[in-house]
Amino acid sequence: MLQEQIMKELQDIPEDKLAEIYDLIHYFRLGLKKEPPQRRQPGLLPGKLGDAFFEPLPDAELDAWE
Repeated sequence: MLQEQIMKELQDIPEDKLAEIYDLIHYFRLGLKKEPPQRRQPGLLPGKLGDAFFEPLPDAELDAWE
């Protein structure tokens, strides 16, 4: 059983490291109770783009990229 294997592994951890293991397990378990994050749809933004978005860049800005 997996729980027994975990218990066996815990027996070999030094006493001064058990607090770190406890924190890891505790916060992992708390994270399981949270609702899963909502999935994002990449590339879709709310709202609309203004016409200025589609205007060409000024020559000074274009030259900076070259």
